[in-house]
Amino acid sequence: MLLHPEEQMKIIQKGAESIVDEKELMIKLEKSFKEQRPLTIKLGLDPSAPDIHIGHAVVLRKIKQMQDLGHHAVILIGDFTGRIGDPTGKAKGRTALSDEQVKENAITYTDQIFRVLDQEKTTVRFNSEWLSNMTFEEVIRLAASTSVARILERDDFQKRYHNQTPIGLHEFFYPLMQAQDSVELKADIELGGTDQTFNILMGRTLQKHVGMEKQIAIFMPLLEGLDGVEKMSKSLGNYIGVQEPAEVMFKKVMEVPDQLIIKYFELTTDVHPDDVQNIKNRLDHGENPRDIKLELAGHITALYHGKEGMNAGKHYFETAFQQRDIPDVIPEILVDLEKDLLADVIPQLIEARFVKSKSELVRLIRQNGVSLNQQKITAEELDRVVMNDDVLKIGKKRFVKFVK
Repeated sequence: MLLHPEEQMKIIQKGAESIVDEKELMIKLEKSFKEQRPLTIKLGLDPSAPDIHIGHAVVLRKIKQMQDLGHHAVILIGDFTGRIGDPTGKAKGRTALSDEQVKENAITYTDQIFRVLDQEKTTVRFNSEWLSNMTFEEVIRLAASTSVARILERDDFQKRYHNQTPIGLHEFFYPLMQAQDSVELKADIELGGTDQTFNILMGRTLQKHVGMEKQIAIFMPLLEGLDGVEKMSKSLGNYIGVQEPAEVMFKKVMEVPDQLIIKYFELTTDVHPDDVQNIKNRLDHGENPRDIKLELAGHITALYHGKEGMNAGKHYFETAFQQRDIPDVIPEILVDLEKDLLADVIPQLIEARFVKSKSELVRLIRQNGVSLNQQKITAEELDRVVMNDDVLKIGKKRFVKFVK
């Protein structure tokens, strides 16, 4: 049973950067509600980057909320377009992927997206189903639906054109192919980040060109990472991965800057907009942001690990960060116990954000701030062999266990 359109609109609008067009969306929702027919929501995924963090999941969470409202999602794996490479935001053309790479990444993608989406209300499609079967005549007709001037309106193409950086003619087809996907899927709504504005709006243009009802474009903002400045990115180390252990996830959420608490509630949780407003009011009236972040960490961790995982993450955080004992459950790092020295696992400690750099770890050791199995260690002991279940304590709050 679909909810009343006004209630649906309130939930859909939560956290959205922009909706093109809200009046058209309300008309679609009213018609859908009257007919009790779910809308088709499209999300295209780039098969070149299969590791998903909660920044990527912003759009997935919005789709899940719309699934909960009764609508159906189509996840489109761009296996055909991946052979070209999306030039969006690139100063030069992106290297195309092989068929094998696309297939491997697609499997990884689907394993992760169903940590967020309702599998029973989701269909996974590949755009090679139709794009690979188009005749040359059909491609020419597709190209005739727009102009070079229109394509060059894209910021990245403009910059490359003015900088005299080569633009392959085939790259002009990427937004057209993405638009053709919307035609083939008869998409009612397409979601994406603000960096996909041109491509998604091209879908509306092409649908109108072929006489279809135009899809609604919903753009979600890009999520800043734990540094509070840069877009969340694995390469920058400011990310929260959807597959990270509950203890690590909970701890990382507690590192979210205070000024981003409301944005994280809006974009990374399913908390109702009215409740988010109440949380904002509590902050405005002086409630400790740390207490609110405990709620935020609970919501996010529960979404990916369930109530049991959330409780484990909270227990770990409170034990390690408040009582300062060794928690019963702590993050683990896999090591080769017969070969790895403490020095060998430093890169893994950096990647998992236990330390920022080797120099930081060495400095903490010299300040008597690092313990192994509750015994302070010296810099010379970095050459000792790591044993199974060794527990490293870094500073006052960070624990990690080494396991085979």
